Amino acid sequence: MRLEDLRGVGKVTAARLRAAGIHSVRQLAVMNPEELEEMASMDPLRAAKIIRAAREALGLSSAPVSALEYEEGLAEKPRLPTGVKAVDELLGGGLEPGAVYELAGEFGAGKTQLCHQLSVMVQMFDPDLKGKALYIDTEGTFSPQRIRAIASRLGLSPEDALRNVLVSRVETVVALEEAVREHAPRLVEEDSVRLVVVDSVIALYRAQFRGREWLARRQQRLNYVLDWLKRLGRAYSPLYLVVTNQVLTQPLPGMAAIKIPAGGNIIAHASTHRLLLRRAGDKHVIQVLDSPYLARGAVAEFRITERGVEDVDGGEDPKAD
Repeated sequence: MRLEDLRGVGKVTAARLRAAGIHSVRQLAVMNPEELEEMASMDPLRAAKIIRAAREALGLSSAPVSALEYEEGLAEKPRLPTGVKAVDELLGGGLEPGAVYELAGEFGAGKTQLCHQLSVMVQMFDPDLKGKALYIDTEGTFSPQRIRAIASRLGLSPEDALRNVLVSRVETVVALEEAVREHAPRLVEEDSVRLVVVDSVIALYRAQFRGREWLARRQQRLNYVLDWLKRLGRAYSPLYLVVTNQVLTQPLPGMAAIKIPAGGNIIAHASTHRLLLRRAGDKHVIQVLDSPYLARGAVAEFRITERGVEDVDGGEDPKAD
């Protein structure tokens, strides 16, 4: 369906939307009126009407359904495996589409390594649903060599695996927001992207909004980009969403200090599943901090080798069909 096919959208309005970077009905459906007012200089009331028309045309209804229907719908959603049996069991079979997975931890905890492996796994997990990964790199930690090593272990062509990971190196908050709001929807629709990774989601905000006087604005902007990820997860299916996060040291009276995810309540509320990663000798541990249904405090162990992220016991590697 073209933009011009929507009720209330003529050639002039369609041209204005495209000039603002909105090229499809689905992209329009995830916008809000205030964004269209800003991006396309459109009257908010008219913007609300055409957004409603787009949602109706795509069947994106917010009408209530029974809890049984909701449960059945969740069960039918395909899970994206991590390639680590212990972690998949912890997550109930892998990553749930549309949910935001937060991987928090110190440097060297395994967050980026797991994101690299997911970027390869999404290319092979299901013959009908497999696709590409969009890797939004805010810290310069993306490694083509790791993609090559993981692909070789999993039986994929390293060159093909690299072609199917789209890397967006962003260095400012504005660039990050553009990558999520403008580039991600287009790539999901036009380039078969099935996984969006933001590594890390907090780094640029902490660096560019320094001082307590900037805290409120920083949190608002951070909330905006996380909200956009959730919108994409609702509008496009299946789409898997992963963000990494840094940690802070929180002292406790009379006890040793603990590590907690950065970003405060904004990230805590926006993330569907919060997971804390840490080193434990020659192994790594992933622990559930918060989740709607995963057991709080549940843990799984894994190891990081030159071949990627693997089970501690050296279990069988997943292979492409």
